[in-house]
Amino acid sequence: MRVGVLTGGGDCPGLNAVIRAVVRKGEVAHADEFVGLADGWRGAIEGRTLPLDVERCRGILPRGGTILGTSRTNPYKVEGGVERVLETVAVNALDALIAIGGEDTLGVAHRLGGDGLSVVGVPKTIDNDLSATEVTFGFHTAVQIATDAIDRLHTTAESHDRVIVCEVMGRNAGWIATYAGIAGGAAEILVPEDPFDIDTVCESLKRRHQKGRFASIVVVAEGAKPEEGTLAVASSSVDQFGHERLGGIGNLLAEEIERRTGFESRVTILGHVQRGGTPTAFDRVLATRFGVAAIDAVHAGEFDTMVALRSNTIVRVPLADALAELKTVDEQLVRDVAEVFFE
Repeated sequence: MRVGVLTGGGDCPGLNAVIRAVVRKGEVAHADEFVGLADGWRGAIEGRTLPLDVERCRGILPRGGTILGTSRTNPYKVEGGVERVLETVAVNALDALIAIGGEDTLGVAHRLGGDGLSVVGVPKTIDNDLSATEVTFGFHTAVQIATDAIDRLHTTAESHDRVIVCEVMGRNAGWIATYAGIAGGAAEILVPEDPFDIDTVCESLKRRHQKGRFASIVVVAEGAKPEEGTLAVASSSVDQFGHERLGGIGNLLAEEIERRTGFESRVTILGHVQRGGTPTAFDRVLATRFGVAAIDAVHAGEFDTMVALRSNTIVRVPLADALAELKTVDEQLVRDVAEVFFE
């Protein structure tokens, strides 16, 4: 078979491990030929491809990013985009396409499946917010990077008796903030699922300082929002999928905390540091398992599906089910575990 492979949306550690596994299993076990589509759906629209084989994939297992490139392009928002994608598939004589991405990339894949494209999805979201799989690759790496940063921030915060706000990724789900905040001993964890009251946050920090703790780490997900009417947050531009370009809640929080408490406050925005660099061993293994399972699904003719991890087993789920809802942070995890250590 001739199989296309693309990566879409934001990059994250483990993408190259998926590509390597797909190509290695397909070429060695099935004598498949592979075509990489450059820069996600944008390359599919523009007909830009690159060769993929075992030799091309040597040495990429520990590399971050994606050798195929990526973008947040939506073919359904580009005039003639869908027709051009299907033309690229036809010109390259592709029998199937493996799309590696999150909600948006796989949403496009699902719609294209309805237009006649044979597609298998691989879940990729650093935010870990796809409900059909227990975990996504890249998430554990991001959590480890954030935890390492928080560990370092503790020492400088303690040296200067400061509050340090650490902003991490998490548009609609606060999994990175929750896990890294618990692992790093944060004083407060603010997530998109639960709008925060800035007064409550500041009062909590004051109580800590009254008990002799003069340094606190506040971990906030980039998508966290204050309760309506408690704090003004500026709006931003949106991408082709209608998502706000986030970032900056950490700066606002640090300013407000210092103004309301008098505690010297600073902010560290980890941003794309969480996406870059080498994946952890866990993420390499999970990504490899996903890649092998994806090419197996292609040869089983199980199209319009996504591979997923459930009870430590890789399964196939319909793309429609995979995209039905986001996986948000369990309130019990925050209430019964994280909040125990907030004061």
